[in-house]
Amino acid sequence: MNTAEILKKVRKIEIHTTKLVNDMFGGEYQSVFKGQGIEFADVREYVPGDDIRSIDWNVTARSDKAFIKKYVEERELTVIFAVDMSGSQQFGSYYNLKSEIAAEITALLSFSAVKNHDKTGLVIFTDTVEKFVPVKKGKTHVLRVVREILGYKAKKKKTNIQSAIEFLTRILTRTAVIFIISDFMDRDYEKGLKVLSQRHDVIAIQLKDPLESALPSAGIIEFQDIESGQTTLLDSSSKRARTAFQLLESNRLERVDFLFKRLGIDKILISSHESYVEPLIRFFRKREGRV
Repeated sequence: MNTAEILKKVRKIEIHTTKLVNDMFGGEYQSVFKGQGIEFADVREYVPGDDIRSIDWNVTARSDKAFIKKYVEERELTVIFAVDMSGSQQFGSYYNLKSEIAAEITALLSFSAVKNHDKTGLVIFTDTVEKFVPVKKGKTHVLRVVREILGYKAKKKKTNIQSAIEFLTRILTRTAVIFIISDFMDRDYEKGLKVLSQRHDVIAIQLKDPLESALPSAGIIEFQDIESGQTTLLDSSSKRARTAFQLLESNRLERVDFLFKRLGIDKILISSHESYVEPLIRFFRKREGRV
């Protein structure tokens, strides 16, 4: 897409997702992500009945009176979107590529965050972290994030989720909500993900295309791995070949699902031929029931 097309697409996404936020997601988001705890606000003079564990001994030592620490609920969240832009994300057998769906979902969740006065940031990764947009508040920042995803030309095609995880672990100094948006066609990121999820609220958004799971009967088909460039021939008219193809993808999805369940990480599965709205609503309502 050229610049004009990107800006037109961004505007279309803005209108669509803003309406969804106002109609459906704003309240859902706020009820689920209420803040990550409490933060220090001020001190005040001790009065009988106060919890002595709240006494600020440093301030008290400099005065002839006792003072206690005052805390307030920490409302402002840091929300990070780690978006996979490897070769497999540039695939789509229906209306949109997986990368375009990732941009729409990021916009929807980012506008929900803006309405809640939260800060958002972006990490774009392939087999390395290719771009980082630091956290910031506001609608203009969200539009920049969406524009970055839609117009980004990845330097590499392969996927290394571990590299993104290590980057996030290194740069995030406070607890954050992290949405990892990918098809998760990768391995060997379990240990890093476990460490990341122990400190942060990690949510996996898994994108898939129906053609990746079920082949039509169309004779001899040449497949090319977008990330490696390797090609292979497959006789799609063979029921046995189609079944084997479907089983491979089914097993992969099960492995990913098992991993996230074992680590206690919520996963949202979104197919490119269906609306992403319902899966996201189910996620929010499931989360709200646990809050």
